[in-house]
Amino acid sequence: MKQNIKLIILVLFLSAFGISYVPANVVDSDIKFHPIKHATFVIQSKTATIYVDPVGDPKSFDNYPKPDIILITDIHRDHLNKEVVDNIKGPNTLIICTRDAETQLKKGKILNNGESLNHHGIIIEAIPAYNLTPERLKFHPKGRGNGYLISISGETIYISGDTEDIPEMKSLKNIDYAFVCMNLPYTMTESQAASAVLTFKPKVVFPYHYRGKNGFSNIDKFKTTVEKAGYTKVKLLTWY
Repeated sequence: MKQNIKLIILVLFLSAFGISYVPANVVDSDIKFHPIKHATFVIQSKTATIYVDPVGDPKSFDNYPKPDIILITDIHRDHLNKEVVDNIKGPNTLIICTRDAETQLKKGKILNNGESLNHHGIIIEAIPAYNLTPERLKFHPKGRGNGYLISISGETIYISGDTEDIPEMKSLKNIDYAFVCMNLPYTMTESQAASAVLTFKPKVVFPYHYRGKNGFSNIDKFKTTVEKAGYTKVKLLTWY
């Protein structure tokens, strides 16, 4: 009951600003996206289930099948928890991660920036994820973290990981769905995120990972800026 009341309040609040609420798995596609929290979510297609940065309460994943693939973007605690990974993985789960994450997990297939693999017809490429702004360089040095490009069921999904509006993001092409972070002081501003999205023009973008040190980023500002250009649709999922 309390959760339903919170949902109604959220819908009314967003409507007041002209923002449409999109339930967790409502996307016009065979691929469904289920937010768990912050940077953690589940991707489901007809052929595979993918967990992205699984952290938090393992019970949050009880309603989903065991993952065929787990993707880890970085080593920070909002992306990597060895105990959770060990708890939720299945006997045939492929864990794809960075070199530093593999050191902590003691398992996993390392993908360095620019490398890719084909797992039963699902193509996954590691895209760089790093900071550009001088005062933020200490958070995410180039080469340590990954974003991911996933080609599955005839569609392409981009997951930014912890990054700013780097050239490698802006040069992406033909992206169907993009998950783009924006939390200060660790990644980028709403304006940086919007500028990047307006450059690489995904069909749909999901703001995620937008809780920063001093609260939440202004995702309605991001939405307004992006949709004004008339190409990319911004869809809001329930992360918090």
